[in-house]
Amino acid sequence: MENRSHALTTGFFTITLLIAAILFGLWFNRDRIERAPYVIATTQSVPGLNPQAPVRYRGLEVGKVGSIAFDPKTAGQILVTLNINTDAPITRTTFATLGYQGVTGIAFIQLDDDKVGSPLLATSSDNPARIPLRPGFFDQLEKRGKEILTQSEEVTKKLNNLLSPENQKTILGAFADVSATANAYRELPAKLEPTIAKLPALADQAHNTLNSFNALAGDADRLVKTLQAPDGPIARIATTADRIGGSVEAVAGGIELDTLPQVNSLSDDTKASMRALRKTMNKINDRPQSLIFGAPGTPPGPGEEGFSASSK
Repeated sequence: MENRSHALTTGFFTITLLIAAILFGLWFNRDRIERAPYVIATTQSVPGLNPQAPVRYRGLEVGKVGSIAFDPKTAGQILVTLNINTDAPITRTTFATLGYQGVTGIAFIQLDDDKVGSPLLATSSDNPARIPLRPGFFDQLEKRGKEILTQSEEVTKKLNNLLSPENQKTILGAFADVSATANAYRELPAKLEPTIAKLPALADQAHNTLNSFNALAGDADRLVKTLQAPDGPIARIATTADRIGGSVEAVAGGIELDTLPQVNSLSDDTKASMRALRKTMNKINDRPQSLIFGAPGTPPGPGEEGFSASSK
């Protein structure tokens, strides 16, 4: 009987000691760091994020994720509670992003700040402050990936339109035209070879022509100098012209002295003849019958036979 009571006492003592050891371990390992509550309200997805996930500020661990739940006031919004050390510099410009540990897919909260020296963000258990959540690298990659896929689809559609049967025929026709043009240009040197072979002779002819032109220019220059010489043909022609001018002036002077009176006398006679001719023409106009019967006789004067006073 005593053996049984002794064994029962030993068992109770062992169980009590074990419970005490467990409680001591829990007390010893309890978190003694003071933390302040913050909340992240977001409509983004948070894959891989679990409670007790680390919270890091620029790479340094400053807290843990307290809880993750849906916002009962706003449908579709997620509330992530953060327990952050009170000595962490959480300011009004602090923002959060979702980071991932290696390739495991386990997420954590990464905190950063837009500006150094901003005022601290006040928070309390009754009214925890909110930290905005920005798209992380993978979120941006997913968004950009969708845009890239959309653009790739558009490019594929445009390529399909470009490579349609009608456009293929047009492109092949253009290639055929380019090939024909290339063949024509390939034959061009052979056609130009005879002409190119004649170029040296043509250059010699041009050189000879230039030499002839230079010689002709030299002859023309010498001719001009000869003509313009003091005793040259131009000077002799000028002297002869001066002599001829003097002779003409002398002849004109002689004509004026000797011939001019005779010319004046001839002019007076001509004027008298013209007056007589004009007078005769007037008489013919007055008596045209005189051309047949002759001019009438002169009527007798006083004292002559046949004179009568009435004849006047």
